[in-house]
Amino acid sequence: MSTQTATPAKAAGERSSLLRLYLGRGVLAVVWALVFAGAHEDVDAVAITLLVVYPLIDAVSSLIDHRATPDGSERRVIAFNGVLSTLAVIALGVAGAGGVAPVLHVFGAWALVSGAAQVVVGIRRRGPELGKQWPTLISGGLSFLVGITYNIQAAGDNPSLDVLSVYATGGGVWFILQALLLGWKSRQLRTRTV
Repeated sequence: MSTQTATPAKAAGERSSLLRLYLGRGVLAVVWALVFAGAHEDVDAVAITLLVVYPLIDAVSSLIDHRATPDGSERRVIAFNGVLSTLAVIALGVAGAGGVAPVLHVFGAWALVSGAAQVVVGIRRRGPELGKQWPTLISGGLSFLVGITYNIQAAGDNPSLDVLSVYATGGGVWFILQALLLGWKSRQLRTRTV
């Protein structure tokens, strides 16, 4: 893992950067969920715009994370996730013209692959400097499973986009929890060195 060989100051900087990133992602996800919950009655221009904004948040977050992460396999997975989320932006924009089922298929496929990437990053970030990463691991694992579920639901009789607000809220809460744990870890390490 890249952070295990980092100097204490460099590791503290990485923790601080991740804390801000995770907190921002979490808050944006929860806000998105609240707005989308009231705006997806029809798959119209507003709903499609919101649909492409969600993976766009992930793509931008991946870019920020990529820039802050030292070279290594963890960084390559973050880059992959950024490209994947960018492709999801385009795919959701196109799928929106087809209605609920195509949107749910695309969102489900993105959630599945992105969740797997998140689990890989969480595993690689585990260690003394960044903690156990359990919120990231749980969030990624749930995203993977939910992606499968969304594709099954999209193939059914009554697919609904209501589940996307729940997905975003859950993801947001897990990111906020990870940020809080990183803050706690930083405080714990500061008190040990004083």
